[in-house]
Amino acid sequence: QTYAPKLILLDISDISCIRDVAKEILNCYGCVDVLINNASMKVKGAVQSISLELDKKIMDANYFGPITLTKAILPNMISRRTGQIVLINSIQGKIGIPFRAAYAASKHAAVGFFDCLRAEMEEFDISVSTVNPTFICSYHRQPAPGNWEASIWK
Repeated sequence: QTYAPKLILLDISDISCIRDVAKEILNCYGCVDVLINNASMKVKGAVQSISLELDKKIMDANYFGPITLTKAILPNMISRRTGQIVLINSIQGKIGIPFRAAYAASKHAAVGFFDCLRAEMEEFDISVSTVNPTFICSYHRQPAPGNWEASIWK
């Protein structure tokens, strides 16, 4: 069956709204066949210059966001014993480079989670894939001066 597309806005770093969005999607379509986690946020800067608040924001967007969305969709896939989950991650989930500690840490954590999930979902015939591309051109937001988000890339 073919469904008309529906646009649902989601800030993946706002963990509190993810379950409601997943519920809205499942209520609308009944199931999710393929979940592609492709949102990301990165920051460039020396470890000592990046606030813990920003470290947490990066971790929310790159780790807790995708796993929260995946966990919200997963029971439906398990009950149907079918589905495909994809994490578009980064090569920095495998290797770290200077001035990207928060980003690399969040991407390492995501790889670890989805590697474990892959093994657990095998018995349910749910495919879990992780894609770790090398460096890509990202959109850089230019906020007002003095804003702590000045270094964030989305």
